[in-house]
Amino acid sequence: MEQQWFEMSDIRHKKLNKSVWIPLRALQKQSIGKNGYLGHKEDFFMCSSLAISSASKSVVGKIDLHSINNSNTGYFQDGKYTPADVYEKYTGEFTGIYLVLEQHINSAELTEWHLHQDFVASLRLKRENDVWVSPTEGYIEVARLRKDENGKPCLLEVRAEHLKDYLCARNMELYIASYFSRDAVVDDASIISWDKGSSVDDTENEHWEGRVTTIHEGGFSFGEKMAVFHVARTDVEETEDIPDISELPTDKNIKSNSWERSFEGKKLFTVIGEVWRHEWIESAKTSPRIKEDKTESTIFFIVDEQGNKENGDTLKEEGRWLWFKPDVIMALAHRRGGQISWYTRDTGSVRCSPDYDVHFGINHLGLVNVYAKDVAQLPEWQQRIWAGHNTSPEGGVSAELLASQVRAEPADTQAPEEFLGHGVETINILSREKLGISLFREHELLPELLEKTHRFRAIDDAGLFALAKDVARLTADNLDTEEMQRIAPPPKNTKWGPLKSLENLLVSKIDDKKARQITGALVGAYELRHADAHLPGKEIQESFALLNINRNLPTVIQGYQLLHSCVSSLYGVIDVLRKWDKLKK
Repeated sequence: MEQQWFEMSDIRHKKLNKSVWIPLRALQKQSIGKNGYLGHKEDFFMCSSLAISSASKSVVGKIDLHSINNSNTGYFQDGKYTPADVYEKYTGEFTGIYLVLEQHINSAELTEWHLHQDFVASLRLKRENDVWVSPTEGYIEVARLRKDENGKPCLLEVRAEHLKDYLCARNMELYIASYFSRDAVVDDASIISWDKGSSVDDTENEHWEGRVTTIHEGGFSFGEKMAVFHVARTDVEETEDIPDISELPTDKNIKSNSWERSFEGKKLFTVIGEVWRHEWIESAKTSPRIKEDKTESTIFFIVDEQGNKENGDTLKEEGRWLWFKPDVIMALAHRRGGQISWYTRDTGSVRCSPDYDVHFGINHLGLVNVYAKDVAQLPEWQQRIWAGHNTSPEGGVSAELLASQVRAEPADTQAPEEFLGHGVETINILSREKLGISLFREHELLPELLEKTHRFRAIDDAGLFALAKDVARLTADNLDTEEMQRIAPPPKNTKWGPLKSLENLLVSKIDDKKARQITGALVGAYELRHADAHLPGKEIQESFALLNINRNLPTVIQGYQLLHSCVSSLYGVIDVLRKWDKLKK
């Protein structure tokens, strides 16, 4: 324990106006040990805040913390109703708005803290448990409520940039009154050098004081006594059915006595430091979120082969395309609220937040192309993600993207990603109709797995092998071997895996070679999944051959080839099932 801890330099030097998170209301206590006994230590923080018109700032002065740290209720006085969220100075000089409302119901119910609905609605926030997120900004946390071990609210804080945007829009500033204390019980007060055991320090916006008090163990002041008074009524007949004590007490109908009690316990010391602060949180100069104030773009993109860069302000006015590394799609689509949709084989849309879909294309080098204006019109936080994957122009613009955006003649092609899940579902529908069984088992995680099964997983060999693993999980691992073997059982003492069972089910209607051709790509994906476990060179080349993968192409293109081959296999099975009743081997 050091004197510096009680003097709270770490707290007093911190300016809330420069903080990333700003408390709107707090009632926090962290303590160890029993109060009044050696080893007790406590850190306490309390604050409350008001949003006040900037025009009224000069007349506010210093508002006492306790006058604004009460439960919020509407009240009627002098013929006027004051809403629960309004603080009104009794002199009528100014009013303030509580951004956090404390609701006390009764002694049996926990107190509730409510973040002001205007703040929530204006910033388009969504509450999830005790956190308010911004879905339009990638579900970033904007406000959060902390509770103590008993479930009582103890801290509600908001992100400064959102608070200051809101204050700017309302032409307000935030006034915060706070109180901090730190105290401890020690058996030796020589660690404190304050003159006569106390010290005081005042600045413009705070008052600090520290003191040392001698106590008996248990917390009572050392050497002092306690007077005890006992007073009782003597005029009540307790045997009566309805006792009456309406008569005021007098010397004739009361009896009393008193005595003194000395405190006991060994000598200890309580050391405490306290600080009262008054701070203003300034509003931002602009409000891009609520007022939609225009700000200069600070995100730059490479626009030519020389590496020259331009920001969003100029790109909005020019007709050109930008190039991005393929991993940009993963960075966008795999965020909460993100998604990939496909238009043609090499074009689609991607988003990292609802309502912000961007049309993209893939060129022959596997790079992603986007019309520059489409990126420049995105919110700046989204542009920052795109800019992190921006690269110099190479390989030209995606042919299919140009076909759509320049010639207005979209390519007549299809992306295998769109048909993987549909193929599995169609096989189950047909197998139940034709065979009375489901070839694939139902699994609750399949939709989530399908969302992540796309060519952009294959930005390198490790990603390609991971993609193969997920395709195998969707196909081979999900086949119901037992059901298939009821229709096409293996020879005695022979054990078939899922893909061999599927092949032999098909062999019951088509020739062996055709069945192996249909299932070959699924076998290739199943084998390729083991590549990260050092699959021998010859076997891995056979897997690539079964999948018709050209290893000389960029890995993203190889990912497309893997998916295309496996989807073709699924639709080969679909074709056999559709003709099942007409096929005779």
